[in-house]
Amino acid sequence: MGYRVREFQETPNPGAVKVVLEGVIAPLAAQNGSPRSYRSAESAAQDPLAARLFRISGVENILISTDWLTVGKRPDATWKSVKSAVEKALAEVE
Repeated sequence: MGYRVREFQETPNPGAVKVVLEGVIAPLAAQNGSPRSYRSAESAAQDPLAARLFRISGVENILISTDWLTVGKRPDATWKSVKSAVEKALAEVE
């Protein structure tokens, strides 16, 4: 399956980036299509997509919507490495 990144967009928060996708993100049944917000890997444990993204070094928080998501990074992480890893992780989603 996988998700393809259309573009990364800056946000007003320099520690977060919006990831616009070419397709629609599969909703979690328990969420009824509502946006999903996570501030830790532990809180995302039941969401396979969020859990995968939290495995990326430097990822601090995640907001998942229907055709985009926002990824927040720790101050010591670089956008170059985080964006590259996010793109790869999304492409590998089954």
